[in-house]
Order: sequence, then structure tokens, then C-alpha cells
Amino acid sequence: MSFNKQLEEYKKQTVNGATPVQLVIMLYDGALRFMEKGKSAVIRKDYNEQNQYLQKAQNIIIELMSCLDMERGGEISANLLSLYSYVLQQLIDANVKDLTEPIDQSMTVLSELRESWRAIESQLKANRMGETIAA
Repeated sequence: MSFNKQLEEYKKQTVNGATPVQLVIMLYDGALRFMEKGKSAVIRKDYNEQNQYLQKAQNIIIELMSCLDMERGGEISANLLSLYSYVLQQLIDANVKDLTEPIDQSMTVLSELRESWRAIESQLKANRMGETIAA
């Protein structure tokens, strides 16, 4: 099996074995990575690459928006929707106007959200360990 096929299989197994919280973190990681590449392309004035990477980041944000459960999530989902909408609009503006500032603002918002999800993941792990020890 070639290295690329092995890498793809590893990625598939990682995603298939991930918890919902880990999947959200993976989406944030991907969006942040694409934003960074898009920002670099803006600086280099590589408009094709800029468009490619910023659209990939936008698609991830749209995916995050579509996964929100507005009924069960209540105020938290509404707040996340507002933040995701803001980030999406910033990325669109950055792409249309060839600006890095909106990308930086988007990365700040997403990085802070990512850290919140990491804290949730840590708490869930601690709870699972406590349940295992208690059993």
C-alpha cells in the first residue's frame, strides 16, 4: 500500500473513531489551517489560492452552522450561529476585498471557540475516567 493510501486510511480511522466533540475540534482545526493558508495567499497576492483556501474555510463554517440543533441547543446554539455567521461574513469580505484583517478576526473567534471545545473534551474525559474508576 502506498504512503498516500496509508495516510488516507489513517485519516478515515481517526474520523470514524472520533467523538462528536473531537469532530468539531477537527473542523475548527481544518478551518483555521485553511484561513492561515488563505491569509498567506492574500499577502502573496495569489488570488487563485486565496479563493481556494478561503472558500474551503467558508465551507467548514457552513457545515458547522448546519450541524447546530437550534431546538435542543437553545441559547448556546443561537450564540454559536451568530459567531459562525460573523466568521463567514468576515471570510467572504476578506476574499472579495483581498484583506487579511477579517481573516485575523475570524481566526481569533474560531481559536477561542476551539479552546472552549477542548475544555469540554477534557472535562468529558475526566468524567469518563471517574466513571471507570468508580466501577
